[in-house]
Amino acid sequence: MPSFDIVLEPEMTEVKNAVDQTTKEIVQRFDFKGSSAKIEQKDKELTLFADSDFQIGQVMDILIAKLTKRSVDTRFLDTSKKIEKIGGDKVKQVVVVKAGIESELAKKLQTLIKQSKIKVQGAIQGDVVRVTGAKRDDLQAIMALVRKDITDAPLSFKNQRE
Repeated sequence: MPSFDIVLEPEMTEVKNAVDQTTKEIVQRFDFKGSSAKIEQKDKELTLFADSDFQIGQVMDILIAKLTKRSVDTRFLDTSKKIEKIGGDKVKQVVVVKAGIESELAKKLQTLIKQSKIKVQGAIQGDVVRVTGAKRDDLQAIMALVRKDITDAPLSFKNQRE
């Protein structure tokens, strides 16, 4: 039975490369000379350090530019955490790289698949939604439907089987 998985997973090597390029640019730029601006990565968590909120914004702009150049969708970044003071005049912000479909989005995908009236089944399996159907054309129709309707998350399709 043909099937595929709907996943939300960034290319972490490209994210690491973008972080490294951001660090190089911060070191080279004149407006960051003598400041504590830097960026650190631990797994899927990026921590931006700077002297002010404005500088954090500049570091974030550089990071987004580098991610875009490396073809990493910026919708993977969760920038909802607030900028916090860490002593003196220093500030930091934690940015999480989203990976894996959250349960709310998975349920939304499943209801979208059911409401389409196409003869396929969607099953939530952890942080992946598996879609199975009898015909490959039906699966391709679901892919097109998901691409059209879900625009707030950079979903991709993996594990296509016959």
